[in-house]
Amino acid sequence: MTQQAAFDYHARARQAPTFAKMLRLNAREHGREVALREKDFGLWRPITWDDYHARTRDFALGLVELGIGAGDVIGIIGDNRPDWVAAEIAAHAIGAMSLGMYRDALDDEVAYLLTYGEAKVVFTEDEEQVDKLIGLGERIPSVRHIVYSDPRGMRKYDDPRLITAEKLAELGRARLSREPDLYDRLVDATDSEAVAVLCTTSGTTSNPKLAMLSAGSILRHCATYLAFDPKGPDDEYVSVLPLPWIMEQVYALGMGLLSRMKINFVEEPETMMNDFREIAPTFVLFAPRIWEALAADVRARVMDATALKQKLYDIGMKTGLKALEHGNRSGIADMLLFRALRDRLGFTRLTSAATGGAALGPDTFKFFRAMGVPLRTLYGQTELLGAYTLHKSEHVDPDTTGVPMADDIEIRIDSPDANGVGEIVVRHPNMFLGYYKNPDASKADMHDGWMHSGDAGYFNANRELVVIDRIQDLAETAQGHRFSPMYVENKLKFSPFIAEAVVLGAGRDYLAAMICIRFSIVSKWAERNRIAFTTYSDLSARPEVYELLRKEVETVNATLPPAQRISKFLLLYKELDADDGELTRTRKVRRSVINDKYATIIDAIYGGKPAIDIDTVIRFQDGTTQRIRTTLKVVDLGLGATIAEAAE
Repeated sequence: MTQQAAFDYHARARQAPTFAKMLRLNAREHGREVALREKDFGLWRPITWDDYHARTRDFALGLVELGIGAGDVIGIIGDNRPDWVAAEIAAHAIGAMSLGMYRDALDDEVAYLLTYGEAKVVFTEDEEQVDKLIGLGERIPSVRHIVYSDPRGMRKYDDPRLITAEKLAELGRARLSREPDLYDRLVDATDSEAVAVLCTTSGTTSNPKLAMLSAGSILRHCATYLAFDPKGPDDEYVSVLPLPWIMEQVYALGMGLLSRMKINFVEEPETMMNDFREIAPTFVLFAPRIWEALAADVRARVMDATALKQKLYDIGMKTGLKALEHGNRSGIADMLLFRALRDRLGFTRLTSAATGGAALGPDTFKFFRAMGVPLRTLYGQTELLGAYTLHKSEHVDPDTTGVPMADDIEIRIDSPDANGVGEIVVRHPNMFLGYYKNPDASKADMHDGWMHSGDAGYFNANRELVVIDRIQDLAETAQGHRFSPMYVENKLKFSPFIAEAVVLGAGRDYLAAMICIRFSIVSKWAERNRIAFTTYSDLSARPEVYELLRKEVETVNATLPPAQRISKFLLLYKELDADDGELTRTRKVRRSVINDKYATIIDAIYGGKPAIDIDTVIRFQDGTTQRIRTTLKVVDLGLGATIAEAAE
């Protein structure tokens, strides 16, 4: 990357230091170029910079017409859509703050965020989200207007707060005709250092905090990122990760505006991978759970393939992994296997790929690198504007998260132990402005301009950052042997049959695991082996499935030091779910919730019980319930004594 190219990104960010100013600049200079695409009714609909700017302007002036202005909070909830980013920039154009919420957030979460933020307007996508908001009734007293983009199914409502996105845009156009220069005056007045985004933190231990981010800091940080990993108008990006997440804000909003890479929005979450393949993007960011699911799907397809194809797969993968150890790619493996796999996944044009938001297991990481996917790991926090470390393209170590993206990103390790492991502490010029309405939390996490991440890590010999786990999640067995639950869990999740795992063992004599099967793949395996089942709970209790998973756990154990091996495991009767508070919306395990909710099961595992009777009721998102009565078998791999001896 040349100094001139790096300068151009930063110069552009200085030239138009707010989202509204950058959008206006792009429309003036590149108005007819495609900025966004949305798939609708099976067809990709291009949206030019002129279209993008006009929609944003109409929304902004429509909000002004409704009496919304500087300092107000505007909520947004729904799937990733062009109207989402237009609404967000429109909010900033009038000096308001946007508050994005996950589309699958439950009523209590939505009520908490809207009430805490005192949101006056909420942009929604469709009937599902409107239904949720109307159902909250008096729990969201600050909300005066609910804007919806999709009118299907909306005739049954007569709530006076409802207004269509088209009607809001009409109000804006009418205001524009009366005051032609109003929007430009509003944009000119936007302050790059004012709070523009209220971004929810992961909330692994409690309700999410709201990090206050300025548009200027986001654009400057995006310039730093782009100088390290360049993107431009010829690049294609498919927006599939939730827009409330900081990294999707960085890519779909900040980097999209600054680099003018084309942002594509899929038709539905269910069509994501098909739509992704049609675009064949040049860059992709997936959360670990998606990379894990893709790897599991590939391996499941191989199990269904002919003996010849299975043999070719084995040869290709072994050859590819061996070449990867020497920093090379295998031409033979590419010809036999990987070229077809990349085509099937839509990875044919990838020049850059990333994973972030949580740890991705090294086995899954190597799987894709061997396939020829230029995968790299990024690391960061919401408060630090997302990622600030990334692998260099010429040197990728799956055990690390790379290096700082710029010289002015400072990282230190606080209170290191004998192995150099301590808390990761960071500062750089473009950080958050504190937590909204929570100065005490801001003071607790920030000291002298340094952000305390709460993560444990160290620098390796190459000065690359290695992230181990959350400090609060690092544990010790009763014998004093330290272990990282997340590390062992990621090893387990490389199995195509395991969707989620929770590793136990803090203060105990040995490690145990509660495992959730990957239903889509285990069910196919069961059908192929003529094993009858009805539900997830029924399938997970089948003895044949237990035997299948026993082999998977034993395979992982063979790669671990004795003191970190799983001695006992069971298969949970349900999947872990963010709706039940067991996972965050970015799929991180809430261990305190798990330890409390499954305390009886955990005590039974360590109490030596060979089986645990379950009689419980689970509640689904639509309010329906299901009673589950089953017996969880505890599989003892006979390693307890061996592990205790090894630890001694």
